[in-house]
Amino acid sequence: MRKITKSLNEWNATVEALGQGKQTILIRNYNTTLPNFILYPTVSYALKDNYLESFQTKYWDFVEENAFPQKENRKSLVKYFAKVEKVIEIPVSRISSLENYYIWTNEHVGSYMSTSKAKVWILRVYELKEPIMAERTRGIKYANLLEPVSLEGIKPTLTDSEFSKIVQKIEK
Repeated sequence: MRKITKSLNEWNATVEALGQGKQTILIRNYNTTLPNFILYPTVSYALKDNYLESFQTKYWDFVEENAFPQKENRKSLVKYFAKVEKVIEIPVSRISSLENYYIWTNEHVGSYMSTSKAKVWILRVYELKEPIMAERTRGIKYANLLEPVSLEGIKPTLTDSEFSKIVQKIEK
C-alpha cells in the first residue's frame, strides 16, 4: 500500500478549489521539486482584512465558506492528494489567459510574481478515500506530515476526459 508524508502548504480555499475542480493549476515563481504531495490546508490569507479582494468576485461565497480548514489542536483535515502532471513556463503577461483555471484575481497573481516567466503547475487532484486529521512539520512551501497518509483508494476529482480537455486548453 502506497503512503506519503510530503505535503504542500496551501491556503484552504485554494485546496478546496483544487479538490472540487474549480481550479486545476497553481502559478508560482518557482518550479516544484516534488512530483506529488498531499495538499495541506493553511489559513494565511484568511487572516487579512480584505482577503476577498484577492479572488474573482464569482468565487467570494465559496472562498468565505472555505476560508479556514477544519482543525483539532495542531492537526488539520487533509482530503486531497495532488500529482504534478506538468509544469509549463509562460510569460507573466499571459497569466490572465488562464483565469478560468484558478480562483484568484489576475491582479493578485501578478502581485506576487517576481520573475518575467511564471511556472504553471498543472495538477491532477485526487480525493483521499478517507479524510484524516494530520499534523505537519514546519515549512514555508513544503512540509512533512508526522504520520504517513495512505493513497489506497484515491479517486480523481475530474474525469480523465475533463482533465485532458483542460490540459489541452492550458497548453494552447
